[in-house]
Amino acid sequence: MNPSTKRILAVNGGSSSIKFAIFEAGDSLNLVLAGAIERIGFSNAAITVKTALSAASSAHPVVVPDHAAAVGVLVDWIETSNSADALGAVGHRVLQGGPTFFKPQFVTADMIAEMRKLSPFDPDHLPEELELIEAFRHRFPKLPQIACFDTAFHHDMPRVAKLIAIPRRYEAQGIRRYGFHGLSYAFLLEELGRLAGAKASHGRVILAHLGNGVSLAAVKDGKPVDTSMSFTPASGVPMGTRSGDLDPGLAAYFSATENMSPADFNKMVNSQSGLLGLSETSSDMRDLLEHEAQDVRAAEAVAVFCYQIKKCIGAFVAVLGGVDTLVFAGGVGENAPLVRARICEGMAFLGIELDEEANATNANVISTASSRVVVRVIHTNEELMIAKTVNQILATEQNKEN
Repeated sequence: MNPSTKRILAVNGGSSSIKFAIFEAGDSLNLVLAGAIERIGFSNAAITVKTALSAASSAHPVVVPDHAAAVGVLVDWIETSNSADALGAVGHRVLQGGPTFFKPQFVTADMIAEMRKLSPFDPDHLPEELELIEAFRHRFPKLPQIACFDTAFHHDMPRVAKLIAIPRRYEAQGIRRYGFHGLSYAFLLEELGRLAGAKASHGRVILAHLGNGVSLAAVKDGKPVDTSMSFTPASGVPMGTRSGDLDPGLAAYFSATENMSPADFNKMVNSQSGLLGLSETSSDMRDLLEHEAQDVRAAEAVAVFCYQIKKCIGAFVAVLGGVDTLVFAGGVGENAPLVRARICEGMAFLGIELDEEANATNANVISTASSRVVVRVIHTNEELMIAKTVNQILATEQNKEN
């Protein structure tokens, strides 16, 4: 296969959606189209597609009670849209690579078998991601597939940042801090270098990916130093429906007082907590900001969210020995000026000063000219990062053949 004449499909499966994009392979990686199957498990689910040449997107209702149905819808769409013949490869975002997979891999039967053994590391995501990969293998058996692991970005963190303070024997089982949102962080760091130069991307950088899932990463000399998430994506700061870090004693407490099983506890901290749990109304920051003046629960949810992120930034400044650049990304990070302002409020002593007007308009640089720390808003693009990774692997393989 000649990569320059084929297209790459990037698939990004989430907890309630599957995003996808098709790019022209080769040096330019021009976007052909982007789409998503959203609100999986809800009655108003839809598949939305927008081509690069169209100003508007087309949306069609679909029945997707679960991820299995959504996978079928996506694969059917690939076939009926005549996209399959043009594809040269598919790249998948895989959340957890465990101790085994820390580089992008061609999907093989052996790799899938090894990945199934890792399912206990992430029972909420890995089975669904493998189901998606298997569906493509079944329908398009000759199409190369490449797994891109979200944990790979953090693989080379210092050992002190990876160790968990539990009995050492568990480390041999792969229990450690992994970190997530790695594809987003890799893209943001690369984009920072493009926008501001190598000096900026190799300085002391804090990346804040604030979406429905939330994490932060500390980067120095272009290498990961620390991150807020740990063994699972439920850890770190509070998120849309995830709790963030908890006192482990709560598991025993709820077991004793409510007969809560491990499965129920896992469900609570992953899908009933965070902004949703605190507000009792919504996991969507837009809803909470709209109602915070009338609903103290919404106000407190927003306040806890901003406070915990502020704390994390402070901790990472200590780890880095200062900070040169702070980057906001993700749905909330890119589009919620009020949240950014509250996070950065009172941090002038660290050299963080926001320009109110620039922040209000979601400008690329939202810090003042006199701010010692450059604060940026960068739109992350995990699908493009997947496509770049796949494109590089295809080019390497072609060079080997030549």
